[in-house]
Amino acid sequence: MNAEAVAQLVQVLEKTTSGDQNDMKGAQAFLESASQTNLPELIRTLSDVLYHGANSAVVRQQAGVQLKNFLYTNDESLRAQYEERWLAMPEDVRLYTKQNVLGTLGTESFRPSAAAQCVQLIAMVELPRGLWPTLLSTLVQNVTNAASTEIMKESTLQAIGYICQDVEPRCMEETANEILTAIVHGMRRDETSTQVKLASTNALLNSLEFTRANFEKDAERHFIMQVVCEATQSEEVQVKVAALQCLVKIMSLYYQYMEAYMGQALFAITLEAMKSETDEVALQGIEFWSNVCDEEVDLQIEASEASEAGRPPEHVSRFYAKGALQFLVPALMSSLTKQDEYDDEDDWNPCKAAGVCLMLLATCCEDDIVPHVLPFVKDNIKHADWRHRDAALMSFGSILEGPDPAQLKPLVEQAMPMLIELMKDGSVVVKDTAAWTIGRVCELIPEAAINPATLQPLLEALVIGLASEPRVASNVCWAFTSLADAAYEQADCGDEEETPATYSLSAFFSPIVEKLLWTTDREDAGASNLRAAAYEALMEMVKNSPKDCYDTVQKTTVIILQRLQQVLQMESHIQSQSDRVQFNDLQSLLCATLQSVLRKVEPAHAPAISDTIMTALLQMFQSSTQTRSGGVQEDALMAVATLVEVLGDGFIKYMDAFKPYLLIGLKNTAEYQVCHAAVGLVGDICRAMGGRVAQWTDEVMEVLLSNLGDNSVHRTVKPQILSVFGDIALAVGPEFRKYLEHVLQTLMQASQAQVDRSDYDMLDYLNELREGCLEAYTGIIQGLKGDGTSPSPDLSIVQPH
Repeated sequence: MNAEAVAQLVQVLEKTTSGDQNDMKGAQAFLESASQTNLPELIRTLSDVLYHGANSAVVRQQAGVQLKNFLYTNDESLRAQYEERWLAMPEDVRLYTKQNVLGTLGTESFRPSAAAQCVQLIAMVELPRGLWPTLLSTLVQNVTNAASTEIMKESTLQAIGYICQDVEPRCMEETANEILTAIVHGMRRDETSTQVKLASTNALLNSLEFTRANFEKDAERHFIMQVVCEATQSEEVQVKVAALQCLVKIMSLYYQYMEAYMGQALFAITLEAMKSETDEVALQGIEFWSNVCDEEVDLQIEASEASEAGRPPEHVSRFYAKGALQFLVPALMSSLTKQDEYDDEDDWNPCKAAGVCLMLLATCCEDDIVPHVLPFVKDNIKHADWRHRDAALMSFGSILEGPDPAQLKPLVEQAMPMLIELMKDGSVVVKDTAAWTIGRVCELIPEAAINPATLQPLLEALVIGLASEPRVASNVCWAFTSLADAAYEQADCGDEEETPATYSLSAFFSPIVEKLLWTTDREDAGASNLRAAAYEALMEMVKNSPKDCYDTVQKTTVIILQRLQQVLQMESHIQSQSDRVQFNDLQSLLCATLQSVLRKVEPAHAPAISDTIMTALLQMFQSSTQTRSGGVQEDALMAVATLVEVLGDGFIKYMDAFKPYLLIGLKNTAEYQVCHAAVGLVGDICRAMGGRVAQWTDEVMEVLLSNLGDNSVHRTVKPQILSVFGDIALAVGPEFRKYLEHVLQTLMQASQAQVDRSDYDMLDYLNELREGCLEAYTGIIQGLKGDGTSPSPDLSIVQPH
């Protein structure tokens, strides 16, 4: 571009941030048009504007932003296209642009550096392809050169950090030494600039993946660890946090090398961090020990697998967590008492992190943790301050998984009356944690919950809890989910398959179900995921119900059906997108609940309700097809599958009305879960109706064969289609002859498919494909053989395959 065009571009860039909609639109239109006329020229000029210090900071920053937008997109499907477009630019343009962005480092007056990001984006394309070989040595030179300014070092280290984060680690291994030299240079104790220290510590964090060779050498590792430990003592919170993040990651990546540093430095540094008044610092201290637990649990698994195989384990645990319990537990307890009363559920803070760390410690240290936690629970469970009562409950609930259940059971039984009592606490936070702890007991030590001594007061407290604040009620629902499961497992039952006659919840079953149904209808059931939790609990109660509760199950079926009909009538009142989302969620929940009640309905009683159910489901298909609500379609298809399971060949009377929607589902390859559910349903219908499906199979087979030939169909669907060929062949018998040629050709191709052997997901897919082929062949051979004693001549067609 000539000087005039450059001046125009500068004006345009000024307007991109003016805040005036018309200015901004005009500026975008100018850039679009320039990029279509001559993109290489535009990129070259943007890099000039970024490079020239005479331009204002706003203009330079915007030139960087626009340059980035031409180099990179967040849309993954277009990324390769952007990369190819850059590589296809004339070499002189690429070289000129790279010189400009590199030359801009250290000249910008704003943070973060736009040039650093441009360097990163070009490096992401070029380094893996072996281009731009001089880049990293130039960056290292920028940092280590004594004459470099503070801004130069900071922006260059930012660029190094970005590159370490986003370029494949394998492309970086060769230059790891150089990069580390620059990074450690910026982290030295005598580096006076906080910003340089911060940029280099962040860069170190991003480089840890590919510096394994350096960690394997004692001298280099000692040096890196010394620099990181020193940085954790920085007065600047951001540097301190970044250095602690490095320790957290080093612990995960290089656990085996940490013994020399644990006792001398890491233990004291992280324990002090855990006690910090600054949340970000405390979080990293807690995270460090959570990571130690994760590593040591994995090492315990490795050790037990090795001893089973009669070989020594490759790596061994140093049991750091066990050794530190007496110091860690008090620090975590202290964090647990620092909750906010009006805490946002999504905010991650030391209090929540301490709860998670305690759970991990319990998994890792098993029985050893109990004596460290119990005294705190006993001293604080009746404390006048709600924060201490809540912390006591939280710590008790956190250690229920890990230690031996037999050791915990008497402790939990002893605690039950207190837990029930705390369900009535004046603080909603305490009630919430009490409900969560009871839920954990029901899930992990159910015998203590179903104990006859406390069962009735427990159930009464839980039913009352359903009327509590949504967050409390949601945890109560979860407790019911686990209780129903546990009570059913405990019930006396002669035969594994048979439904027991009664169980410990029978006397309370009807009022619990009634209250759960009431809960799903609460006006505030949208909060804390309460509606979904209540329906989930309802499904578990029904699924795990004995014979003497069948009456209530039947009544519940009628109520769910009425609700489904009411919901479907609401459709005409939908006004906004959020209404639509709620409407779809409710349909899905009712569909799932309908499935669980249907599975419990005795076959003799199913035909009485099946018309109403099918009418509602057909209405759902109709509306969800128009509004493209794939989730609802998938749930409705699963509900139809359950109906087929219950009615058997009685389902035939609905086939004509249902077939159009089945075909829509099979053709919905864009939402592959819908297609997957529809294909599975074809198999269910074939098994239920046998030869009577022959009148509908032509259209179904046509869609299935077309899906197999379509490369855009998601890979989870294809193995299932192959297996369904077997179901269809078994159902229609010798009639399958007309599809044989196409199907055998497809099976031949599928069984010869090749995949990348190093990709485990693709290997799984290959195995699923082969299983699908075998299931198809089995069905075809048995189907063609027919019912006669002598095999059908059609079998000879299959023989060569």
